[in-house]
Amino acid sequence: MTHAPAATMAPAAGRRAAFLRLRRRAWRLLTGVSIRTKIMGIVVSLTLLLGAFVTWQVRAQMAVTLGNELRDRGYSVAGDLALRSVDPILLDDSYALYQLLVDTKQNHPDVTYAFVLDPQNQVMVHTFEGDAFPTQLLQLVTSDSYEDNLDEIQHLRFQSEKGVIHDFAAPILHGDAGVVHLGMSEKRLQRVIDVLTTRIILTTGLMALVGILAAIALTWILTRPVLELIKTTEAVGGGDLSVRAPRLAEDEIGSLASAFNRMVEDLETSHQALQEKELARARLLEKLITVQEEERRRIARELHDGIGQALISLMVNMKVATHIDDAEQRMVRNHELRHAVTDILEQVRLLSRELRPSALDDLGLEAALKVFIDEFTQLYPHITADMHSELPERPSSTVEITLYRIIQEAMLNAARHSGGDTISVLVSQRVGRIQAIIEDNGHGFDVEAARRSGRSVGLHAMVERAELVGGSISFESNAEGTSVYVETPLI
Repeated sequence: MTHAPAATMAPAAGRRAAFLRLRRRAWRLLTGVSIRTKIMGIVVSLTLLLGAFVTWQVRAQMAVTLGNELRDRGYSVAGDLALRSVDPILLDDSYALYQLLVDTKQNHPDVTYAFVLDPQNQVMVHTFEGDAFPTQLLQLVTSDSYEDNLDEIQHLRFQSEKGVIHDFAAPILHGDAGVVHLGMSEKRLQRVIDVLTTRIILTTGLMALVGILAAIALTWILTRPVLELIKTTEAVGGGDLSVRAPRLAEDEIGSLASAFNRMVEDLETSHQALQEKELARARLLEKLITVQEEERRRIARELHDGIGQALISLMVNMKVATHIDDAEQRMVRNHELRHAVTDILEQVRLLSRELRPSALDDLGLEAALKVFIDEFTQLYPHITADMHSELPERPSSTVEITLYRIIQEAMLNAARHSGGDTISVLVSQRVGRIQAIIEDNGHGFDVEAARRSGRSVGLHAMVERAELVGGSISFESNAEGTSVYVETPLI
């Protein structure tokens, strides 16, 4: 008993798994065909379903309508035949009665047979060929199939070898003179229904063909923009950013093509900017390597020609001083040696400041900038340079050297290329960020052209330095001068 639930759950789980597999197969089948096939399948399926439904409805309604019309005619013809049979029966004129039945059968195509029974249910006359009267029919119409009502026409529907037959029994003189039986077949009714059904089926097939043609045209209209978009997407995926998807319709697909084109344009712009940036970075790297080699060459020359020669001269003078016996001359020589040592030390300090200003490490950014501006005005005496600084907190060493180099590069560029005579530097701190503005009154330059050309290594170097510390830099230049805006984090 304890294992019964598990046993009953196993078949249910199997049926569920089979249903899930069937659903997955159906889904793969539906999603594995093209949009064109789906649209054509939908159109054809709807057309066939609609045609089948209309055919079924019309066939059913026609069967009901024609069946009612057949019964109404049966009642009418049987009643009329019963009235017209009174005189031949009363006159005992069998031939006239027979001729009446034959004429009725000939005038009504649906009539299959007609016969008259006397009150004792004996056949008086009939329209069957020869003398053979169907005994089964006689047994059927004389059985209890009819209600015992001699004042109304009775109706009986039965299946025979010739199809469905409607038998109408009309009493003659309330049954005292006998009963007229009239058999009407549904063959003509079925032929009419079959002809109508055939026409509907042909119409449905024609409409399905028209639907297929319309579906082909519709799918061409709908899928052409999609195929063009796929073609463009593949071209873009292959690296061709110059292609654009044609907008062939003013619908959602057209909007998609426009949005895709905007995306490709943005991608092309970004790609061009990236290429320009990579080119500028390569040139910057080349320039840095060149500058580095030149700096090494200059330092080597300074050490060899300047400090090296001074040290050699100092060594020679020291050796000469050791051979001087006169105290006064030795004192003069020692004074000259101390002066030479002082000059050598000053050259070493100058070389050290050129490599990295010691004031930047010892006193901070503000002091280092003041020292640089003093040296700058000595190097360019025709330029007036001033600085205003508000730094309540000292930035990190990385930010300090970055700002120092950017301001240094901006001032040197202004002195070399702007043609102005005034440079101002403003450094301030706001909400955890440092802002620096360097302005000159030179003739300015085209910032975008300089960036695109890739020749302005200094601009790209400043941008790279600012971005490396998480900052930003922008340039504004016109005929009245140039402004450089730098913003970096405090730490």
